Parts: sequence; C-alpha cells; structure tokens
Amino acid sequence: MPSAEAKSKKNRCGNCLDCPCCQHTLSHRATSVAVPDPRDPTKTTTKKAYYLACGLCRWSSRDAGMPDKDSASGPWLEPENTGARRINDLSDYYHQLAKQEKMEREHKKFTRRRAYFRLQEKYLSPGAGRRRSSALLSSFTGLALKNEQADIIPVDPSVASEEVDALPNKILTQPVVLEKICTIKQRLQHPDLNCVAVEQMYPRHKHLLIKRSQRCRECEHNLSKPEFNPSSIKFKIQLVAIQHIPDVRIFLVPNLHYGKESIVTLMVSNPHEKKMAVRFGGLNPKDCDDTQATAQVIPPEDELVLGPKDPTAEFDDNMADIQNDSFNDNSEYVQFRKAHKLGVLFKVIPQRATGNVMIVFDLKYLYKNTAPALNSSQDESSYPPAIWLEHEVTNDLSPLVSE
Repeated sequence: MPSAEAKSKKNRCGNCLDCPCCQHTLSHRATSVAVPDPRDPTKTTTKKAYYLACGLCRWSSRDAGMPDKDSASGPWLEPENTGARRINDLSDYYHQLAKQEKMEREHKKFTRRRAYFRLQEKYLSPGAGRRRSSALLSSFTGLALKNEQADIIPVDPSVASEEVDALPNKILTQPVVLEKICTIKQRLQHPDLNCVAVEQMYPRHKHLLIKRSQRCRECEHNLSKPEFNPSSIKFKIQLVAIQHIPDVRIFLVPNLHYGKESIVTLMVSNPHEKKMAVRFGGLNPKDCDDTQATAQVIPPEDELVLGPKDPTAEFDDNMADIQNDSFNDNSEYVQFRKAHKLGVLFKVIPQRATGNVMIVFDLKYLYKNTAPALNSSQDESSYPPAIWLEHEVTNDLSPLVSE
C-alpha cells in the first residue's frame, strides 16, 4: 500500500492478525453452533460461526473470550484502552509544542538576518521600501507567534501516588501455573493492556513489511528486486553468489578412525555456463589455532576443470560421455564426472579422538565477470580480466567410529 496510507494505519495491516502467544499469523476457522430458531423458540437451528485460531500453538480467540462472528470478513472486537484519551491529549500537546518551537526558530533566523542588513537597508539598498515592508511583516509574524503561544492547550500533569493496590489473596494460596502466565516478551507486545494472564491477551494487527531492492556497489546491477505489484511478496534474485561460486557437497564418507587415513568424496558443481578451473588447499588444525578443523585434509594437488552447466546434459547420456572424454581426468583425484559435476577425492586424517570430524580447506576458482557495468559497452573486450577468488570451506563429515 502507499506510504501515506500505511502511516495513517500506524504501519499495521487492517485484516491480518498475529497470535498473542507465538506471533504466528492467525487463520479463520468455521464451525456450526446451535441457536434458537427465530420462528419457533422451542426449537434450535444450526448456524455458521467464525473464530480465529493459531495453527502453531493452538491458541484461539475463544480463549480470550472474544465472541464468534457471523462472517469471516470485517473487523474483530478489540479491547478498549483505558489510557487512550490521555495518550491522545499528550500527543496533541507535544505536536503544539513542536510547532511553536519551529516558528520560534524561523523567527530568530529572520531577526538575525534583518539586524545584519540594517545599515545596508537604510542607506545603500535601492529597495528600502520593500525591506521596510518585510520588517512590518516580521512584526506581524511576531504577533502571530504570540497568538499561537496563547492557543496551546495545557495538559494536566500526572500526579504520583504513594498508595499501591494490594495483592490478591490467591497469590499466596493458589499454586502458580506458568502456562497461564504471560512472559516478558508477551507483555511487551501488549503494553496498552498490561495483561498478566494468557486469557487477557488479544490478537495484534500484523506489522507491515517494506520491500527494498539491493544493488551492487560496483556494477550497479540488481541483486534482489521485488515485484512491481505491491500485494506480491516475491523477489527476483539476480546476480547472487550462488550463481558464481562452485557448490561443494559431501558425496561419500567411509568409516573414519582416529589417526588413520580415509578417502572422502566431495562433489563440486559448476553453477556457471562456462568452464571453470578450481584448486584446493588443505589446512592442518595443528598449524591453525583459530580454525574449527579437527582433522588434517590432503586435497588434490592438480588444477581441475569443471564443465559448463547445461541442464539438458543430465538427461542425455551420450552428451555427458562426450564431455567427460575431453577433460582427461586423473583417477587418483577424480572419482567421477557428470556434466558440470565432479567427484573429487580428499584424504582425511582425524586428529581428535572424540567428536565429529571437521575438515577445513581453501577453495580457489577462476572467476570472470560476465555482467558489465551499466555505463560500459556490451563488448566482451570491455569485461574485466578473469581473477582467482578464494574461500574457506568447512565441512562436518561424521562422528568417529569407536575401535
């Protein structure tokens, strides 16, 4: 909705309601209730009734004593705030004070400016008559300011009371049931009700959400762009890192033993439509104290090439075989290759006798920016050169196997 309409509604939706217990969105539920027949009071007839229910914590509007409605549309009963009138009076009073302070600041600026040009206005300026008229207007502005100050309606100040309401006797006699007492978070979400028990809480109107688009600081391309329709909550994701960084997943993990070397297979996928070269670098937990690694990893030493991503290659076996023959992979490091996916063999030696086996290694890949800036030409010669990027990858393989 437009920002002016959202401001008038205090940035809350008029139709959607949140659960007072878990802040989940409430849904309408329909049920049938028996009511007296208007034509024959001795008989009863069924009638549809609607109430609000939470699908997460099972809270319903009946728990708060809210009456059911005949239709699902329309506003629901809201409790009356006893301090609403006092809050409105204070809000109006502070608005008047802010308006008065603004007029005083403008009047002081005008007065200082007129004092500075007093001699010029009297002797040198050809438009002295106009400046006298402006001085006359300033005097009228001062009178108007005094009238505005007189129109401010004062508000009765709050008076502190030394008397405090006594605690009810049931606090000392009845056991405390935590499920029926509001938490601090629930109380802060209902400051106007000052509810203590769960049955005193009422649904709250859902906060409005704002949609923002994010652009890259260098090339000014859209990274996240919302839909043009204001009622749609979808986003168009463009130029995100998942479309350029190779995807590393655990494919096959054997039984891992403390101090023994094992072969782990990781699957590396190329998300780009062009070939990509990758390199791996291992990290030893004894050499790096700040890492989460609990095992030494020995990655492949050779540079590997990932095939371009082709969604149709996964369904065409002949095309995948033709691509695999052109790479000439070393079986010592590569277990399998299928389209843009590559199974890489890593040697892992656990260094801790307990806990899960965590490996950390460096992933280097050759990246070429194929999205030029908006103010540059579309010629490929204007693209920046390919560079090597490096990321630290952490994988949790599995727990150790006891001897």
